[in-house]
Amino acid sequence: LYTAPDSCEGRCGEPFSEEDECHCHAECERQRNCCEDHERHCGPDGFSSSRDSISEQELRELSEQLYGADHNKARPSDIAINPQHRAGPEETGERQDRSPQPLYKYVNEELFSKPTYSSFIKLLDNYQRATGREEEVTAEELREQDNFLQEVMKTELMQKLFAFLHGKKRYGSEQEFVEDLREMWFGLYSRADGERDSSGFEHVFSGEVKKGKVSGFHNWIRFYLLEKQGVVNYFSHNFDGPWDTYPDVLGLQFSWDGFYKEVGSAFIGCSPEFEFGLYTLCFLARPGRACHLSLGGHSLSVQTYPWTKSGYGSGRKFIATAYVMSP
Repeated sequence: LYTAPDSCEGRCGEPFSEEDECHCHAECERQRNCCEDHERHCGPDGFSSSRDSISEQELRELSEQLYGADHNKARPSDIAINPQHRAGPEETGERQDRSPQPLYKYVNEELFSKPTYSSFIKLLDNYQRATGREEEVTAEELREQDNFLQEVMKTELMQKLFAFLHGKKRYGSEQEFVEDLREMWFGLYSRADGERDSSGFEHVFSGEVKKGKVSGFHNWIRFYLLEKQGVVNYFSHNFDGPWDTYPDVLGLQFSWDGFYKEVGSAFIGCSPEFEFGLYTLCFLARPGRACHLSLGGHSLSVQTYPWTKSGYGSGRKFIATAYVMSP
């Protein structure tokens, strides 16, 4: 299922990229840069088939399809942001609030009544943000996870993603896909002190605090809700994407109850299922590596990392982090 960066499983015939630590293309044996398990997976009797690898072109084409299928995204009239100060590279670490006004001037909160938004928002208060403190998952929180997965799977966007992964023999059924989404995103693991204190969903969407700094926290809805409450303070931005509609991408600096995020990034105005689906695609196709995509004719990359210290099932990995990269 997983195309680990040091393995050829699911990567046979994948095009050469300098970013990869080892390779699985047809010329790698001659160039002596194959992954150690290249023969086992990609040889004549190998486990993986080259037609089941995911090419760069397929990633670009599918991401455009998912972008087009994001029917729940914000319209231009639904959100007004005020980015204010653009920070240079030397400024992002200075922890100075150079933007006196909030980032969000206006959000049409009718968006939040849509089923994928409302089920997503219910998940955000299920976590203790400090690492090292074990998460206790209640029966109600498990129901909220199930409800969110049910709602996103009703969307055309997630159905397109499943159909693609099914065609690549990554999943045999939609039920198998949903079960794996639950584990990779909501399964608990330890970031500190041996306590099961974290999950991919908590880190990416809700945010954590580790060693006195904000960790993760890459979601615009979470940011807006906390800024509205007065506990998030927007400082500046260091990147604003080329999109003139939503979703857009912003690289930003902020504090959360006094804890600082030096360089964060977030899609602005996308639906929960868009982020969830795009990050899932990149985690399955390019974990630990840059995942090169296309949205509305503009290139961008998503970076994901698997949690390598523990896993589930037969060698599967939890999501450690996922975020859109700002140049």
